[in-house]
Amino acid sequence: MFKILIAEDDRKLCQLFERVLIKNGYYTKGVANGKEALDAMDKEYFDLLITDIMMPIMDGYELIDSIREAGNNMPVLMITAKNEFDDLKMGFMSGTDDFMVKPININEMVLRVAALLRRAQMINDRRQTIGGTLLECDSLTITTNGESIWLHVKKIRQEELRDVNMRKKTKSCVKRKVPTFKQ
Repeated sequence: MFKILIAEDDRKLCQLFERVLIKNGYYTKGVANGKEALDAMDKEYFDLLITDIMMPIMDGYELIDSIREAGNNMPVLMITAKNEFDDLKMGFMSGTDDFMVKPININEMVLRVAALLRRAQMINDRRQTIGGTLLECDSLTITTNGESIWLHVKKIRQEELRDVNMRKKTKSCVKRKVPTFKQ
């Protein structure tokens, strides 16, 4: 079960977010400001952070700066009443992954949370599934229809060199004049 930390100083709104996320299968913990969020992260692991910007003691920008400076790459969804472009820019520049402006559609929030967690899991797992084919980066295997193929590092490097050499040859070729047609 994914664990979501919600930093929101509006208690009723925080409780609403918690109720909806719990109904959708997530574990949640609500806190009232950025300092409480950092304290909670020191005590337990969370998969995702939902944060407001305007909170007492430590605002959302400072919170995100702190977790990014500490090397924490958890996905962050910023939900705020601040709707100016500069607020959005500052949020993304501080390290947020997604941004919603209040009032929000609560169902959209649930969709965004799921998408952020899915992308984070793909990066952490270092695996990609395309149709029925699975590529596992760490083990360098491709599995399709129940059969696994191990990719030889030497072979991959040979292919990379071949591609680089082909690009060099293509650049050195004399370009032919392509005929133009009048309409």
